[in-house]
Amino acid sequence: MGKKRSNAGLLVVTVLVALPFVPLFLWAFAGEWRFPDLLPTEWSLRGVASVMEPGGRVLGATLNSLLIGMAVAVASVAAGTPAGMALGGYEWRFKGAVIFFVLLPILVPPLASTMGVHLTFIRLGLADTAFGVFLVHLVPTVPYTAIIMTSIFAERTGEAEEAARTLGANPWQTFVHVTLPEVVPGVAVAGLFAFLISWGQYVLTILIGGGNVVTLPMLLFSAASGNDPVITSSLAIVFALPAVLALVVALHFLRSSERDGGNGFVGLGKVS
Repeated sequence: MGKKRSNAGLLVVTVLVALPFVPLFLWAFAGEWRFPDLLPTEWSLRGVASVMEPGGRVLGATLNSLLIGMAVAVASVAAGTPAGMALGGYEWRFKGAVIFFVLLPILVPPLASTMGVHLTFIRLGLADTAFGVFLVHLVPTVPYTAIIMTSIFAERTGEAEEAARTLGANPWQTFVHVTLPEVVPGVAVAGLFAFLISWGQYVLTILIGGGNVVTLPMLLFSAASGNDPVITSSLAIVFALPAVLALVVALHFLRSSERDGGNGFVGLGKVS
């Protein structure tokens, strides 16, 4: 009975998530659609052709967004995990002040902070480069990953690590075989957040990239300011699908981790 309720709830959520995409899909294949017609009177593949054009701007912008987003997710998790371990796993003086400074980049309006970053990047030769865009995307993503990992490590007591050390594991083995498997769900959520934040960045990208680094949000904003709903809807679908796919993969990964139980002592005997 509980499983049926869970499936019914999942179905309701799926329908609610999918409903906003229905008009987008209709517009993407519409040749002519005038009010008050319920459906397009003519159908066309013009929107799909513009998105799928080989070597076109959309393909290049999508690739740029994916590469930058994945790199930002990996780097943010790499920086946020040790920060979360220090902030959530230990008590020390001035920890509140450190948390404030960690959150400061997302408390300050992004336009104000990015202007100062832009001047610095110009002097360092990082402006108008993909690497510069990657670095500036870390400004809003690292604080989120650090806070997520802080909450994960704050719930841990450290007893599993102490038991592993008692069994002869060194600090690195303890981290890899005990700590890391148990915080993998948190790492997945933090990485997903970082990817989605980077994927949707427009202001930071346009200021630091200077128009030389073209990402999908830039094309979408440009199309939305025009008067072509077919192209805009096609771009919106392309923009939304990777984010939805990343969310589905993360949820599947979290469910798998919950079923496995996250036993960090698996394989510890092989390395001790």
